[in-house]
Amino acid sequence: MPDSVRARIYEAVRRIPVGKVATYGQVATLAGARGHARQVGYALHDLPDGAEIPWHRVINARGEISVRSSPGADVEQKTLLEAEGVEFDALGKIDLSRFRWRARPAPWE
Repeated sequence: MPDSVRARIYEAVRRIPVGKVATYGQVATLAGARGHARQVGYALHDLPDGAEIPWHRVINARGEISVRSSPGADVEQKTLLEAEGVEFDALGKIDLSRFRWRARPAPWE
């Protein structure tokens, strides 16, 4: 993935406000990479420790936290989202009609 696309992915994720979530596909579209949701996942997986990017606000299109390769990352993500006021139902899903970020176009769009 070109560095410019990755930079736009990170910028899109930085824009997600506290208490809101965005889907991988939504972030891809905002980054100018419509249809490349997996690339968003790869970019977030590659974040260096201590990066100031709220990776935890990105979820899958079903309103769920995606399975992670590192143990406990899903629990950490859920904890971070709940601390921001994002609620999960009994099945572990987030109501996207309530918590999805309604993004304005980015400068490159």
